[in-house]
Order: sequence, then structure tokens, then C-alpha cells
Amino acid sequence: MRDPYSVLGVAKGASEGEIKSAYRKLAKKLHPDVNPGNTEVEQKFKEVSAAYNLLSDKEKRGKYDRGEINADGSPRYDSAFHRAYSQPGGGGRGGYDFTQGGGDFEDIFSDLFGRARRGGGAAGGRRTYTTQAKGNDVQYTVQVTFAEAAKGIRRRITLYDGKSLDVTIPPGTEDGQTLRLKGQGMPGLGGGAGDAYVTVQVQQDPMFERDGSDIHVTVPVTLDEAILGGKIRVPTIDGPVSVSVPPGSNTGSRLRLKGKGVSKQPGAARGDQIVHLEVVLPDRPDDELRSFLQGWALRHPYDVRKKVGME
Repeated sequence: MRDPYSVLGVAKGASEGEIKSAYRKLAKKLHPDVNPGNTEVEQKFKEVSAAYNLLSDKEKRGKYDRGEINADGSPRYDSAFHRAYSQPGGGGRGGYDFTQGGGDFEDIFSDLFGRARRGGGAAGGRRTYTTQAKGNDVQYTVQVTFAEAAKGIRRRITLYDGKSLDVTIPPGTEDGQTLRLKGQGMPGLGGGAGDAYVTVQVQQDPMFERDGSDIHVTVPVTLDEAILGGKIRVPTIDGPVSVSVPPGSNTGSRLRLKGKGVSKQPGAARGDQIVHLEVVLPDRPDDELRSFLQGWALRHPYDVRKKVGME
């Protein structure tokens, strides 16, 4: 991934407000629902979201600025260290033989490495021990979009040794959830490898918000759609769907789309999507609308503030 500052088009010393403003501007322009079927734009949207996800987090941003992590959030490993680690005598994979004449060495070595296998006696009373010890665990980070986390996806990560591995991110994965990859960590003594832990970072979405297994989205409607009712297109993680707005709807009215949410665990039923309606007036009401409302208001007065105790 490219430098996140370059992706968002901001300077390295940009404030949180400048970063957020740049992200919102790009996200609205590049969102897949605005550009259906355009894979190139979709990829740019993912890149912008990933850049914002890193720079909006103070801790991650600081680590990136100090060179501790890459642009995708993964740690920067010292390849020279790992080459040395894998060589004989450097803590790499394979058995190690230690020859000694004293009887205390076995106890000390067993305490340090957990277990020791005693070999056959050698000439001159020398003893050979082959040890095993689990290697260190390693941490990785992958970033996915809101929809990818909700629906599930496979992502390829690069391991510390340069090898690639496909990781299955199950449907319903939440931000910060960690997946364990057994035996994919650092090599240990005698072949006992550690584990890899992959933390999934779910990028914020400009439209969708998750609450448990439900998804919430706010959809603007026109004055005539709210009063008279009508059909509107509503975005979901599965793509836009047609929804009926009941006559007399108002800002705050809610519609429920069954089964359009996420599942909390693989195989479980999906939650719902809650659509919050927001009535939006024309940018510039014309004289006809003003004249109509003036006459209507005189004939049909009503007090909206009295209902909430704001007389």
C-alpha cells in the first residue's frame, strides 16, 4: 500500500480534522454504491479507507511515523535478524546437541526450555541432549472494508519469512477481532513453531454502522416522498434494494429490512438492516411551494415543540 498521507492528499503534519475532511471528501466520491461495477474506483476506495483507518488512530499513526509499522499496519521486521535466527546456533529450526560432563546441565536446560530428551551415552561419558522449544508468536494486521467484514472474505498476508498465506476472514468479523493461525509463527528449537495472530481492522464506512448483528443506515427522502409515500433505492451490503416509504413518514421513521444485517457467528442467521429516514427540503424552495405552505399553515396550524415540552 502507498503512503497513507499521499493517498489522502494531506501533509504528514496534517491535523485530525484535515485528515477526516480529506477522507470524507474522497469516500463520498469513490464509494462503490456511487460507482457500481467500477472495480478500479472500488480499489481506490479501499485504499483511501485503509489510509484513513491508520491515520485516524493516534497510536497507529505514531508507529507509522516512527517507522515501526508499514502502511498496511503490519510490523516492520528486520530481515537480517530472521536470517540469523534461522541459522544453526541462532535459535532456528532443527535439533541442537550439547556435550558436557557435569550432571547439573540437564536440570538447568530443562528449566529453560521446558523439556529435554537425553540421548545415548557417548564415549568418555559424554551425553547428548536434543531440545525442543516453541518459537515466538507473531502478530499481523489486515484491513478490510465494512462489507467485507460483514460478508466474509479471503485475504493474503505476507509472513515474516516472505512467504504468502491466504487467511479466511469469516462473515460477521468485528473490528479488532483476532484470528489464530497455528504453527505459522517463528521457528523454535527442535521444530516447534509458534503461532501467528491476525488482528482484523474493519474500516469505517460513510453510510453503514453496525450494532450487534444489525446494520443501521440513514437515507434522505424528499418532502413529497415523505408525505405521499413512494419507492426509493436503499444501499445494503448486498447491493441496493427497492424499499417502499409509507405515506406520512417523517424524519426518524424507521424501516426494517429482514435478514440484511450480519451474522454474529458462521452459520447463524443474519440480523436486520434498520433504515432511518431523514426528510430533506429542496435546496431552494420556489415561490409555488412557499405560497402553498403559507396558505396551508393558516388552515392547519400545529405545534411540534409542544409535544416535547418546548412551549
